[in-house]
Amino acid sequence: MPEIKKLLVANRGEISLRIMRTAREMGIKTVAVYSEADRLSPNVIFADEAVCLGPPASSQSYLLGDKIIEECKKLEVDAIHPGYGFLSENADFARKVREAGLIFVGPSPESIAVMGSKLAAKQAVGKYDIPLVPGTDEAITDIDAAKVKAAEIGYPILIKASAGGGGKGMRIVENEGEFEEQMQRAVSEAQSAFGDGAVFIEKFITSPRHIEIQVLGDQHGNTVYLFERECSIQRRHQKVIEEAPSAVVTPEMRKAMGEAAVGVAMACNYYGAGTVEFIVDDKLNFYFLEMNTRLQVEHPVTEMITGKDLVREQIWIAEEKPLSFQQEDLKINGHAVEVRVYAEDPKNNFLPDIGKLITYRRPQGPGVRVDDGFEEGMDIPIYYDPMIAKLVTHGENRKAAIDKMIRAIDDYKIIGIQTTLAFCKFALRHEAFVSGNFDTKFVEHYFTPAVLEEQFSDEESELLAALAVEFLSKASLKSTTERKKTEAISTSWRNRLK
Repeated sequence: MPEIKKLLVANRGEISLRIMRTAREMGIKTVAVYSEADRLSPNVIFADEAVCLGPPASSQSYLLGDKIIEECKKLEVDAIHPGYGFLSENADFARKVREAGLIFVGPSPESIAVMGSKLAAKQAVGKYDIPLVPGTDEAITDIDAAKVKAAEIGYPILIKASAGGGGKGMRIVENEGEFEEQMQRAVSEAQSAFGDGAVFIEKFITSPRHIEIQVLGDQHGNTVYLFERECSIQRRHQKVIEEAPSAVVTPEMRKAMGEAAVGVAMACNYYGAGTVEFIVDDKLNFYFLEMNTRLQVEHPVTEMITGKDLVREQIWIAEEKPLSFQQEDLKINGHAVEVRVYAEDPKNNFLPDIGKLITYRRPQGPGVRVDDGFEEGMDIPIYYDPMIAKLVTHGENRKAAIDKMIRAIDDYKIIGIQTTLAFCKFALRHEAFVSGNFDTKFVEHYFTPAVLEEQFSDEESELLAALAVEFLSKASLKSTTERKKTEAISTSWRNRLK
């Protein structure tokens, strides 16, 4: 079996630092790569060695796969961990890593390629008894034929880019009258964003929940699921709050979803850590959406409830070791919640708010975890995703985890930029979230910038009113005293001038 002694992390920020911490615990030397904008980042300082890839733009630094492989050869690196984003789901990069005689800490290039295409993924899992959203299983280019298919499925329908993600190349069509225009837009956007204009059609689930299953598979045919994550609180099709387990998933549903996720992994001979995403309707019917062939941003909540270090598992799997546990060994321990702390202004349509972290103080305490890649005084670069940190809490039950998160948000001190912390606190306290009765349209249904204005209870309002009266009384008394002093001084000077 191969042994990893030196690992290069082909990423930046919090995920790079998080991976290197586990590697150090395992006695593995680490190499960081960085752009000129990230020269002083904590992950670069933490690593045993570091290499500058180039200017800030990703296309000139973090996406230079050939250069990264070249640096690995120079530094006698054994393996590359891609993190998430950038090159993590690039099948061609994974293949080149393998051809260079290096270990790719992730799935095979073939698995990445199959699951990287939504159409290929649907075709692959079609051999298994996995629920699929009604729709086409191949690309649609003929508009007239597409209209006929849409009518068969029934409006509203969703036009989706096969190679898409993050909401790009996606259009909701409410009726036949707007179909042609929306399809042309979807194709154009898909071509622009991914270089692939292929789109397909599926039924649009009107009140969906986004629930995903974490899977792990080794290179010996063993695959397990590590339960679910609820990821329905989103803005612009991007997650903001995640939790594990879901408030609505029953043990029977969990088992069915988990076994379906294992089936998806088997459909592409998957090994490594992966996430199978499902869309769930208002009757709790679930349908396969896609598979992410990498570590997810929200993986900490799974780690908190299972006690498993997913990065450690990834490295062991890459070293061709069999899984050290079986499905029946896994148990859910308590509840975990994660909020993504973005440098965004919720009062301004969640637009990025780049600047300097003038004050940066992390919350602490039992059951509080902060995965971040910044320190006080650093600038948030304009070139990358504006996530500052992932704040995670763990409690014995859902309420305890939420209460701890609200306290942690209050203790998180960030001055210099706007963040999503206030929005996350609003969402966590909202009746829909507390009850578990929410879907991916939470922001659309409940959020307006006005709700972030400071709200006070009756007791707080009475206390503030009393303090205001006291302050004004003292100010008035001070004003009277000062006036008398001024009059006395004036009289004294007038007497001197006489």
